[in-house]
Amino acid sequence: MEAVWGVFPVLVFLAIWEIVGRLHLFPGQSFFPTFSAVLREFYHLTANGVLGKNFLSSLTRVLIGLSSGSIAGIFMGVLMGWRHIIDKAFNPIISLFYPIPALGWLPLLMLWIGINELLPITIIFICSFFPVVYNTATGIRSVDRRYIQAAETLGASNMRILFKVVIPLALPNIFTGLRLEAGMSWRVLIAAEMVAIPTGIGALLMQAESLVRVDIIIVCLIVLSGMCFIFEKVFALAERRLAGRWSAHA
Repeated sequence: MEAVWGVFPVLVFLAIWEIVGRLHLFPGQSFFPTFSAVLREFYHLTANGVLGKNFLSSLTRVLIGLSSGSIAGIFMGVLMGWRHIIDKAFNPIISLFYPIPALGWLPLLMLWIGINELLPITIIFICSFFPVVYNTATGIRSVDRRYIQAAETLGASNMRILFKVVIPLALPNIFTGLRLEAGMSWRVLIAAEMVAIPTGIGALLMQAESLVRVDIIIVCLIVLSGMCFIFEKVFALAERRLAGRWSAHA
C-alpha cells in the first residue's frame, strides 16, 4: 500500500504535465512538450545511439572520478581520524580547500590540464575527496573509546583494532559522505560537460539548447535525475548490507 501511495503523486504529476502540454497554455508547443512527446524523443535518442553514447561517456567519467576520489578520501580520512599528528598536519589544508565548490576549480583546471577527458574526472575527484575525508575522519574520531579500550584489554593490535573495531563503527559516517557525493558527482559532471566537454549528457544538453529542443533537454534532465537517485540508493543499500554484516559478527 505504501508503494502505491509513493507512485500515485508521480502519476498525478505526469498526468497534469500531459494535460497542460496538450492545452497549449504556453506560447509555442515546442517550449513545453507533453510527457508523451518526451517519451518519444527518449526512444528516438536511444534507438539511434545518441543517448547511449553520451551517457556512457558521462558514466565512465563519474565512475573513475568518484571511485578514485572516494578511495583517496577514505584513506586520508582514516589516517586523520586515527592519528592525531596526521590530523594536526593536514586538517588546516582540508579546512582551507573544503569550502571551495568543486566547479570553482574549473577555470584553473582548464588552464592546467586543458580541455580533455582528465578535466571532468579531476573535477569529480575533488568533489568526492574533501567531503569523504571530512566524514570519514569525523566517524573515526567519534568511535566510543570504550570499544577501543576493550579490544586493547583483549590484546588486539592497533591494526586489528582499526580494521575490526574502529572502521566498522565509523561506517555510517563514511557512507554518509559517499551517499551525498554519489549524487553530487553527477551534478558537477553535467556542469563541467556543459562548459568545456564536447561529449556526455551535459554536452547533449547544450546542443539541445542551441537547437531549442526542449524535449531533448528534459530527456537529459530525467537521465540525470535517475542516475543521481540510483547512485544514492546503491550506496544506501551497501551501507545496510555492511552494517548488517558487522552487527551479525558483533
